[in-house]
Amino acid sequence: MSYQPAQPLERHGARESVAGFLAAVSIFASLFALAYRPVRIIPFALILAFIATGIGGRHQGLATFAVFLASGCFVAAMVIAIATGRPLF
Repeated sequence: MSYQPAQPLERHGARESVAGFLAAVSIFASLFALAYRPVRIIPFALILAFIATGIGGRHQGLATFAVFLASGCFVAAMVIAIATGRPLF
């Protein structure tokens, strides 16, 4: 019987947790901007998504999704705002 020492647990740094939080905030802000002032909110959401993508780590997929969602929400919010006559700012 051979003995294999236990592998140490991977420790994820605080920056990876911050990246996941930033991506989640970006997703929420992008979806919120569909209903309220898209030109004010979506650039903020895109910046957060780009920062989260730059940090990377275990939430890389979520951050990438946040970038694409924010971009799509920008286009959709512009169409919705113009079609309904709501203010963009």
